[in-house]
Amino acid sequence: MSLRVSRVSAKADLLGESPVWDAERRRLYWVDGVSRLIRAHDPETGAFLEWNTPSTVGSIALGAGPTLVAGLVDGIYLLDIVTGAFSPMFRPDPPDPAVRFNDGKNDRQGRFLCGSMGIHADPLGKLYRVDPAGRADVFASGIRISNALCFSPDGGTMYFADSLERKIRAYDYSTDDAPLAGYRVLIDTEPYGSGPDGATVDAEGGIWVCLIQTGKIARFLPDGSLDRMIDAPTDMPSCIAFGGADLSTLFVTSIKDSGSGRAISKHPEGGMLFAIDGLGVLGLPEARFGQSALESHKTEIA
Repeated sequence: MSLRVSRVSAKADLLGESPVWDAERRRLYWVDGVSRLIRAHDPETGAFLEWNTPSTVGSIALGAGPTLVAGLVDGIYLLDIVTGAFSPMFRPDPPDPAVRFNDGKNDRQGRFLCGSMGIHADPLGKLYRVDPAGRADVFASGIRISNALCFSPDGGTMYFADSLERKIRAYDYSTDDAPLAGYRVLIDTEPYGSGPDGATVDAEGGIWVCLIQTGKIARFLPDGSLDRMIDAPTDMPSCIAFGGADLSTLFVTSIKDSGSGRAISKHPEGGMLFAIDGLGVLGLPEARFGQSALESHKTEIA
């Protein structure tokens, strides 16, 4: 298998995170959390776009119409990509200045899940799920750094990690509004020398995980066993997403300087966005907020 790695971005992000492919607009969105930017790239035209955020941004997901869902410091917001305006959907009450929102993603049913974290990695974070009506449920607490959030192709399993535990949890995940039951530890990343950062799932159910402290990207099978390990394009890969016209390209964000003192790249291309081709697997289209992606997936695999 011959991998092809290319640099996408023209400038480095300080804290690149949360790539998501928009199949309708044929563009990739991602964030530079420290620079308070949501960014986009159109591979067909080579164009780049940017939106300023009112506070540090931890993650984004596709919204209905011309919108994105964004996890900002104090809550979950909608961004109108035409006007650049943000409108709040959910903010914890009372607010906690020692906590900010971090990793987030839509589930297969189109609900946004986002984990908060202690500003200084204290165990103050929670994992929230917010639906289009603004209802919020708490699925986990005592989180230091929330990461690795992603879902199996059928939506029945949720993967999630507190990065400092160096373990990826697997939860049985209901397609309705039922609360989560207990979890099982599916993957222990300690033997690979790193805590897990961002993650995604391919169409075969393989779980791709950034191992930020070793500069690697791993693919695990649904039973938790390691399938393969590849070198990341930089020393601090932060998050990954499949995209491109046929969802065969793995986009990789990276870190230059997270601003916390915990992650500072020594690589000359630290913070750049990269594309990896030739992996031999395809990704899945991401759900839009309020819209299920399960029917389209069933059609694709029928």
